[in-house]
Amino acid sequence: MPNYAIDQILIDASQLHHRVRAMGQEITAAYAETDALVLVGILRGALYFLADLSRAIEVPVQIDLISVASYSGTESSGTVTLLKDLDDEIQGKDVLIVEDIIDTGRTLHALLDHLRGHRPRSLGVCALLDKPDRRITPVPVDYVGFTIPDHFVVGYGLDYDQSYRNLPHIARLKPA
Repeated sequence: MPNYAIDQILIDASQLHHRVRAMGQEITAAYAETDALVLVGILRGALYFLADLSRAIEVPVQIDLISVASYSGTESSGTVTLLKDLDDEIQGKDVLIVEDIIDTGRTLHALLDHLRGHRPRSLGVCALLDKPDRRITPVPVDYVGFTIPDHFVVGYGLDYDQSYRNLPHIARLKPA
């Protein structure tokens, strides 16, 4: 187990549930005319959010997953490496990237560039958490669940060295 402990719950399970439902309604309204919205989840952190969000959207959705590496421990490495690309073609489709957290913006910027190369009809961004104080690279974000201060957070899919993902809330880590 990491040498860290939970310091404070920042967003409880009820707040997460209500905000994800509201985001689903916003996305449903925005994509009401689409024949199928492709949700591209970013592995692994976005899995819990992606599952709940997809059930809250009331237009037909398809789901694909992409995987990148950009963190080591609690710090961004500054380098984005594509580990797993999309399984399905998105050319000519409405695509919404589903991200757990936007921090420096480097990862999302690299993903946007990569996915634009697949020539989707539209490309949007939905993030559960936004940490604008850490932004280095400006990126467009269409839907944000919560804006949080510059803390390292875990839970609801977010991890520290693969631990804490299964917490039902978002919590701040405190060095032990």
